[in-house]
Amino acid sequence: MELFFHSLATTVLHWWFNLQSRALQMTWPTTALMWKEPPAEARNLNQEEESGLRDLMELALGIAKRLGAEYCDIRQGSTRTDAITTKNGHVDFVSTQEHTGFGVRVLKGGAWGFASSNDFTAEEVTRIAGTAAAIADSSRQLVKKRAVLAPIDPVVAEWEATPKTDPFEVKVEDKVELLLEAERLMRKTAPVDLTSGQLSCRSEDKTFASTEGSYIHQRFVQTGASIRAMARGQNEVQTRTYPAGVSGDVAGRGWEHVEELDLLGNAERVAKEAWELTKADQCPSGTIDVILEGSQLAAQIHESCGHAVEYDRATGMETGAIGTSYLTLDKRGTFRFGSPLVNIVADSTIPGALGSFGYDDDGVPAQRVDIVKDGIFLNYLTSREMAATLGERSNGANRAMSFDKIPLIRMTNVSLMPGDYALDEMIRSTKHGIYMDVNRSFSIDDRRYSFQFGTEVGWEIEDGSLRRMVKNPTYTGNAPEFWNSCDAIGGKDRWRVWGMPTCGKGEPLQLIGVGHGASPARFRNVKVGVGKW
Repeated sequence: MELFFHSLATTVLHWWFNLQSRALQMTWPTTALMWKEPPAEARNLNQEEESGLRDLMELALGIAKRLGAEYCDIRQGSTRTDAITTKNGHVDFVSTQEHTGFGVRVLKGGAWGFASSNDFTAEEVTRIAGTAAAIADSSRQLVKKRAVLAPIDPVVAEWEATPKTDPFEVKVEDKVELLLEAERLMRKTAPVDLTSGQLSCRSEDKTFASTEGSYIHQRFVQTGASIRAMARGQNEVQTRTYPAGVSGDVAGRGWEHVEELDLLGNAERVAKEAWELTKADQCPSGTIDVILEGSQLAAQIHESCGHAVEYDRATGMETGAIGTSYLTLDKRGTFRFGSPLVNIVADSTIPGALGSFGYDDDGVPAQRVDIVKDGIFLNYLTSREMAATLGERSNGANRAMSFDKIPLIRMTNVSLMPGDYALDEMIRSTKHGIYMDVNRSFSIDDRRYSFQFGTEVGWEIEDGSLRRMVKNPTYTGNAPEFWNSCDAIGGKDRWRVWGMPTCGKGEPLQLIGVGHGASPARFRNVKVGVGKW
């Protein structure tokens, strides 16, 4: 699974693994942490500082060119991440992390070299640029095919996220109180054994310059939250989470995103459903229809489409952490990925989505790309290097986790476009099925082909009506059969982009934020539960 510690993921997964490791004991120490108000957010550069920044970046580019580089870019970045978790009515974890530095990428003799540092001075910039060029020289001995970059139009530009409320200006005390009140409401409503909540906000300032003349500054803001209740039944623990699974729902927006999630308004329902699950019947087994709510469908898109259309995976150039792809090159433009209702796009221009930006880490502008059109697989996600092998321009999907990592092809906002069905209509036209809500687990093979997903809760559908709650629902299948079984997709009123902050790829592992737009959708004749179908 794509869950490891780093930056924002540090907090989310600290919380998750801590909960899971102790869930069965249900004995919790009283935790009371004291915190200090985090330092003020870094101010914008003034004219003198901006001039100094640009001079140092030009220094790196000039050194690389003098050393024979065919291409060079430098990324300078500064990130801040604040995170809070609470557990059983107490503050569990408060953290502020800051990370600043630069990385230099050099293409020389058709081979890449990369080096980075936290010390952004003229002396260190000189050393790092030379180191990156030397690594490229060494790498040339192993290169079988020279790297070539697809053409690009150099730009001088700025892009900035526009939150309505800066999440860093909200007092820590107010954030803590929100989580503790949500926990109080959960414990008041049902006899749950554990409650928890988490909030996170992240900002990043990033400046990119290249030997081709691009100079781009971007500023990102990300905010997310979630609450959870766990109840112990006989020989089992059941969980309900809101608004989504392990990492909640993170958006490229400000504090207004947390307000719109309405944690307090959903707290009582979350606790009640966790308790009811301990008494619910097991999900039945069989081949039946399945309706997936939006966040679970987002997880399905992520695993069986998003990773599968990363072009470096399809060619076998990158297999770290997640594997390859069943969508091989011969399938492009002809393969029936899904039913004619299935239209999937990668769109990094969606305002406020976690996978949105102005320019990727090649300096390519954000754009919208058809991945699947009327069920036919059309396009991969590409970088400049990989697009050149196709004789095309990059569609802007090359991103790094931070300044000290080399960019990889990454998902942006890979989304299933809405249809014209109302959820009620979908249910009414289903004779026998399961409505499944919020991802709990998944397993998928190295080609992103065969999979199994489990959700936190399901509701049986009989003769067009939601009936009993069922626990431990799972479904299994393979990607083309599953997507071709889609016969109904919810409308625009139910469509939203879900943010996943810890998508993992590469060795060493890089975690990055991506988005997936989805509304509920129905899939016919899916294998559900465990047993003979």
